[in-house]
Amino acid sequence: MKKFVNDVELLLQESLQGMAAAHSDLLRLSLEPTFVTRAQLPQPKVALISGGGSGHEPLHCGFIGRGMLDAACPGQVFTSPTPDQMLAAAAAADRGKGVLFIVKNYAGDVMNFQMAAEMMQQPCATVLVNDDVAVERSTHGTGRRGVAGTLIVEKLVGAAAEAGASLEQCKVLGDRVNSRTASMGVAFTSCTVPAARRPTFDIADDEMEFGVGIHGEPGRRRGPVRPAQELVHELMDAILGDLQPKPGSQILLHVNGFGATPLIELYLLYHCANQLLDAQGLKVARSLVGNYTTALEMAGASLTITVLDEEMKSLWDAPVHTAALRW
Repeated sequence: MKKFVNDVELLLQESLQGMAAAHSDLLRLSLEPTFVTRAQLPQPKVALISGGGSGHEPLHCGFIGRGMLDAACPGQVFTSPTPDQMLAAAAAADRGKGVLFIVKNYAGDVMNFQMAAEMMQQPCATVLVNDDVAVERSTHGTGRRGVAGTLIVEKLVGAAAEAGASLEQCKVLGDRVNSRTASMGVAFTSCTVPAARRPTFDIADDEMEFGVGIHGEPGRRRGPVRPAQELVHELMDAILGDLQPKPGSQILLHVNGFGATPLIELYLLYHCANQLLDAQGLKVARSLVGNYTTALEMAGASLTITVLDEEMKSLWDAPVHTAALRW
């Protein structure tokens, strides 16, 4: 697999330096330890901090800015950041109203963010995101993974924090959004971690991986490639079966690409999903389509549904200004 690399060991550092330079109006980069913060931190407000292994760009650093995160801690590709990164990011981002960690439910992330929280001097809380319905839901660092629904949590809680919500209010909102959000994905190819120099798993040209993770993990099963409409129906059956939305519910529909899927295909998936939801009496009130939670150059996509209430709809519409989202 050919990639743009100078030195594999310096890939993350050089990429972050490029991102910070490209968005110098939004971002500030620290390399010892590594974390990224907003260029201008407002005060007072709850500081929102997330992070995880790199390779999912624009998650998380692309969502630092007004209306979303205050800081993010990137680890090496698909590798959790360390507690010292989280503590340094918290110290830099804290503005007197406490710190909220938003953590994807992977064992390394959960363990390291928990260690950081235990060492914190300032008030802090954690929202654990576990939206992937390919596996069973868990809140203890194993089981259901945190995937594209993480973006939904970061956007809605970010809007609330920007508006002056307290640490407790942000925590309650984040847990509520997570409980009303579910995702599932399918992939046609694996991805290649730069240091490994070969795909994480092998898959034939006429096969797909159903229920795949965002680190290149194989999914719940493998099968032949099928028409998009059939795939959408199977994904949505699992998602709606989990959420059980009532007829007439208002929905946020997020179609997320894994890095190598063009928009023409993502919008086709949106069309299929929108038709299915409409047929079931569910109204798509908000939407987002694009490559936002990626797995390097994996070809594939996930669908995410959030069952909205009026507060969530209003928060989704709040202004945001980050490298990856601007409205």
